[in-house]
Amino acid sequence: MKDISKYQGVIPAFYACYDSDGNVSPERVRALARHLIAKGVKGVYVCGSSGECIYQSVAERKLVLENVMAEAKGKLTVIAHVACNNTADSVELARHAESLGVDAIAAIPPIYFHLPEYAIADYWNAMSAAAPNTDFVIYNIPQLAGVALTMSLFAKMRENPRVAAVKNSSMPVQDIQMFKAAGGEDFVVFNGPDEQFVSGRAIGADGGIGGTYAVMPELFLKMDELLKAGRVDDACKVQYAADDIIYAMSACHGNLYAVMKEILRRRENLDIGTVRPPLPDIVPEDMPQIEKAAKMIDDAVAMAAAL
Repeated sequence: MKDISKYQGVIPAFYACYDSDGNVSPERVRALARHLIAKGVKGVYVCGSSGECIYQSVAERKLVLENVMAEAKGKLTVIAHVACNNTADSVELARHAESLGVDAIAAIPPIYFHLPEYAIADYWNAMSAAAPNTDFVIYNIPQLAGVALTMSLFAKMRENPRVAAVKNSSMPVQDIQMFKAAGGEDFVVFNGPDEQFVSGRAIGADGGIGGTYAVMPELFLKMDELLKAGRVDDACKVQYAADDIIYAMSACHGNLYAVMKEILRRRENLDIGTVRPPLPDIVPEDMPQIEKAAKMIDDAVAMAAAL
């Protein structure tokens, strides 16, 4: 049976890190990696939605992963999202990721065109074949990709022995239970929606990968700790506080990732730039709401520490 311990816990989705001209900044990538290592997270999910992967070139995504790996050095589980909207670029990123020694590669389905399931399976399996010694993670996010991981497609993908996990970002927590049951004892399922970390774990998720973890890792680490101790009611208190923060951050005009990067700059003195167009940057009118959300994080961290 596989050792899945490296995937159990809190795995923040890694944010895109840009310089003042909007170019990928190796120095800022490394600074964010060091910051998350210091916070004590289990790992990082690199070049996914939070990493603005669909707005970056193949060369930029390679640069990001190289600099994350330079800091990880066994201190983090690293899952590299390698999907592009064509198979050739995805295969190139998969091969590159394996050459760097990542723990796993991951991929959403192809977006825009609605493809038959066998074509999606061929797309994923081509990436996996390019990284034959690396675990493969299916990323199920139907609300954005426009394609859901059906049980028939899941069964087809399980014929590939390298398929080790599903990152499940569909909203029904029942999906987690279904994938876990069908996958088997050593198959990993990650909870995706941050707002349901506790409920996802309760129904069987081995860990979580989420876009807001990196701006408030203390809260998700505390939820993980409390769940392991069987203190579900206290874990729910922290979950409710995290959810309120997510709603507050989402109320801004600017994109959620731009908001979280500004909060990191204010709370942690960590400047990783802003977001890449067409994602909207924050505007001056967002500042009071950003200050409110930052204070909510401070208050929630203090509350969680006292539990």
